[in-house]
Amino acid sequence: MAQVFVSLGTNVNRDENLHKGLLAMQQAFGSLTLSSLFESEAVGFDGAAFYNMVIAFSSDNSVEQVGEALREIEFTFGRTLDAKKFSPRTLDLDMLLFDDLILQTPVQIPRDEITENAFVLWPLAEIAGQTLHPVLQKSYQTLWQNYNKNKQQLLKIPFDFQG
Repeated sequence: MAQVFVSLGTNVNRDENLHKGLLAMQQAFGSLTLSSLFESEAVGFDGAAFYNMVIAFSSDNSVEQVGEALREIEFTFGRTLDAKKFSPRTLDLDMLLFDDLILQTPVQIPRDEITENAFVLWPLAEIAGQTLHPVLQKSYQTLWQNYNKNKQQLLKIPFDFQG
């Protein structure tokens, strides 16, 4: 079974889309490990603040199958095929890691956003702190410790998922 890590972001009807998105992921993938929930400013555009977290699960499915399931969940919650990269999101699910694979297609793994965005790196360090980045060969805890925390401000939000 592959260990999969996915970032979740939402800035449209955040509470509802977060809860329903997690339920849909639980239905698709089974037991989930959740990071803390964080609030962050929109990156790349002016918009409402996002809720962000990282979710881990195990899967027997291929990278392609997991990616397709994530896209279907996004579409269920209003994502459109022509959605702009930097725009409001009802639900944004990005596969960050699939075991220690390094891929460019069908999806970039590991995702560049891991080391670029605090709202990805901090929650990933919470639930996979000792795991090594497959390219950099440094733990996510070490990467977070060395991250410029003035670059992006995050606020932990109380959250208790009852799936």
